[in-house]
Amino acid sequence: MRASDEPRAAPATTDIPRHLTLNDALQIFRERGFDLLLADAATAGAKGDLRVAQAFPNPVVGAGAGHTFNYNPGCAGCSATPVNASVSDQGLLMDLLVGKRRLKIDVAQQALAAALLSRADAERTLIGLVKQQYTQAVLARLLLDVAHETAKNQAATSSLVDTRLRSGDASEADAARAETAKLEADQAVDAAVQQVEASRAQLAFLLAVRDAMPPFEVDDRLPPAHTPPAVGDSTQDSLTALAREHRPDLAAAEAQVRSAESGLALARRQRVPDVSVVGGYTQEGRGNEAIQPPTANFGVSLPLPILYRNQGEIAKAEATLTAQHVQRDKVDAQVATDVRTAWAAFTSARARVDRMESRLLERARRARDLVDYQYQKGAVSLFERLDAERTFVVVEVEYYQAEADFWTSLYQLEQAVGTELVP
Repeated sequence: MRASDEPRAAPATTDIPRHLTLNDALQIFRERGFDLLLADAATAGAKGDLRVAQAFPNPVVGAGAGHTFNYNPGCAGCSATPVNASVSDQGLLMDLLVGKRRLKIDVAQQALAAALLSRADAERTLIGLVKQQYTQAVLARLLLDVAHETAKNQAATSSLVDTRLRSGDASEADAARAETAKLEADQAVDAAVQQVEASRAQLAFLLAVRDAMPPFEVDDRLPPAHTPPAVGDSTQDSLTALAREHRPDLAAAEAQVRSAESGLALARRQRVPDVSVVGGYTQEGRGNEAIQPPTANFGVSLPLPILYRNQGEIAKAEATLTAQHVQRDKVDAQVATDVRTAWAAFTSARARVDRMESRLLERARRARDLVDYQYQKGAVSLFERLDAERTFVVVEVEYYQAEADFWTSLYQLEQAVGTELVP
C-alpha cells in the first residue's frame, strides 16, 4: 500500500478562521471530518482485502534427514543417513485452472468499489449536514440580533411609559405591562445566546474540534433566497431520474450485488477440490549399492468431496445475494422518497419566502412603525403598541426561519439528488 493510500489521522488541534465562511467550513470538513476519516479507513481495509485476493500462495518447502539404525554400511558410497526434500504449490495451479483465484479477486474488487462509493456517499451526506448546520448557525445569529433589537425597543417603550407614569399620563398597569414586555425580551436574548452557542458547538464538532472551541463567527446574513438554474426548470420526476444517476449509495448497492454474485460463483466453484501438486526427492547413500538411490517423485493431493460439497457456503452465498438485491431495491425506493420529501420542503419554503418578501414583512414593519408613532402621540393604547411590536417580531422571525428553511431544503435536495445544485 502506498503512503497516499493510508487512512489519514485526525489532527490534534483544529484551526478555524475567526470569520468562518461556508466554503471554509466545507474545506475544513473535507480535510478533517471524523466520519470521512472513518470512511477512508474502511476503504483502506477493502484495498487490503484486494491485495490478499491478488496474492499468490507461497510454496511449501520441506526437507529432512535421519539415521537408519542397525545398519552398518560396508560398501563404498553407502550411508546410514537418509535425506529427503519436497515442495508443494499449495493448490495454486488448480486455482488458476478452475478460476478460483479470479473469482476471489472479483469479490474483492466489487467490495472495494462498494467501499469507495460508500465513502463518496458519506461525503454526500455529511457535506449536506455541514451546510445545513452552518445555515442554522447563521439563523441563530440572526435571531439573536432580532432579540437584541426587540429588547432595545421594549426597553425604550418601558422607559417612555415610566416617564408618562410620573407625569400622570399612564397608569401603573401600563407600566407593569411595559416592564413585563421588557423582561420577556431580556429572556428571549438569553435564550438566543444559548442557541447561538449550541449551533456553534454542533458546527465545531462536525469540523473535528476536540478540545476548547476556538472563537469564530459565521456570516451575519443568509444569501438571498434565489432558485438556482439547475433547479428552476426541474420537476420532481426529473430530479428523481438525476438522483438515480448520481447517488453513490445506489451505485454502492449495485456493487454489493455484483460482489454477492461473484461470491456465489466462488462458493459453487469451491466444490471443486483444492488439488495440490507435490514434488519430492529422497536419497540414502550413493552409487549402485545405495539403500535408496536418488529418487524424484511427483504427485497430487486433494480432499475427496464425498461427505460435504460446500452446501452450507453455497446456501449462505445465495442468501447474501438475495439480501443485497432487496437492499438495492430499498435504496432505490429511498432515493425516490428523499427527492420527494426534499422537493416538497423546497417548494413550500420558496413559496413562504416569496410571500414574505413580496408583502408580509414590509406590511408588518409598516404597521409597527405607524403604531409606534401613534403611541408616542398618544393616539393609541400601550396594548396596541405592544401588540404591533410582538406581531412584527413574530413575522420577522418567521421570515428568517423561512430563509433558513429555503437553504436547508435546497441542501437537502442536493443530498437527495447526489450532486451540487447551488453554484
